[in-house]
Amino acid sequence: MEKVNHTVTEFILVGFTTDPVIQLVLFGVFLLIYFTTVVGNITLITLICTDSRLYTAMYFFIGNLSFLDLWYSSVYTPKIMLTCISDDKSISFAACLAQFFFSAGLAYSECYLLATMAYDRYVAISKPLLYSQVMSPRLSSYLVASSYIGGFINSIIITSETFTLTFCKGNVIDDFFCDLPPLVKLACNVKDSYQNVLYFILASNVISPTVLILASYLFIIAAILRIRSTQGRLKAFSTCGSHLTAVTLYYGSILYIYSRPSTSYSLERDKIVSVFYTVAMPMLNPMIYSFRNKDVKEALKKMRDRICVS
Repeated sequence: MEKVNHTVTEFILVGFTTDPVIQLVLFGVFLLIYFTTVVGNITLITLICTDSRLYTAMYFFIGNLSFLDLWYSSVYTPKIMLTCISDDKSISFAACLAQFFFSAGLAYSECYLLATMAYDRYVAISKPLLYSQVMSPRLSSYLVASSYIGGFINSIIITSETFTLTFCKGNVIDDFFCDLPPLVKLACNVKDSYQNVLYFILASNVISPTVLILASYLFIIAAILRIRSTQGRLKAFSTCGSHLTAVTLYYGSILYIYSRPSTSYSLERDKIVSVFYTVAMPMLNPMIYSFRNKDVKEALKKMRDRICVS
């Protein structure tokens, strides 16, 4: 491939394989995942907006998480499916930049939102009688807005720094989307200042929310241990189980991809992990968080009955 610089007009997405049969199978798999993601998250958002029993801070945060997941999945999956069935594997420089910007902004916003949800669980367990007063609609809206603002401000920083690099090692991205590690591999003369920006982004968007989540759970554990009955402890812990599961899966995959030295990257192996947090997690979150929840089940049954009657 002829060497290019930052004035390239397009990149080539290698994807997963060049085998047409496997590509067709992958198209079917991603189509099913995307359909499930859209239906699951839209259903959950609709339930939260229409059922008065779900008008609480916890479900307000979950509804915003579903909105993020719906948008997040739409940034990646349609392009992945198109790449699977099309001979044209190219993506324009502008489209690559846009995909990078929105994916980073949404991912960072989700990190902050998950930290907010951990604090919400702490308040619910440690101060159950004051929960509705502490987690007021005004505070909940402020926390969600701060998550979006913080996420997209950081996305502006990393996007502007990345797309002003000199891409002199070709324009072939060995991945299925415009992600940070494969883009950096195409760049030459990456300065220490850029590495400092990466450390800042990692610290502010991943490590800091992780510390807040861990601190919240330390207080949660302390609050649970003060509960005398075993049944009460189990009930309190069960309210955190879904959030803890989702946080572990999401942060685990992100830290695996972005917190390692660049010399240890294995793009083939990292593709599998990237698929998990970009495509699979938005599908799994509605199931992990809410569809096992009694209130959501009752709201879903009520909606089904209303549809059947109409």
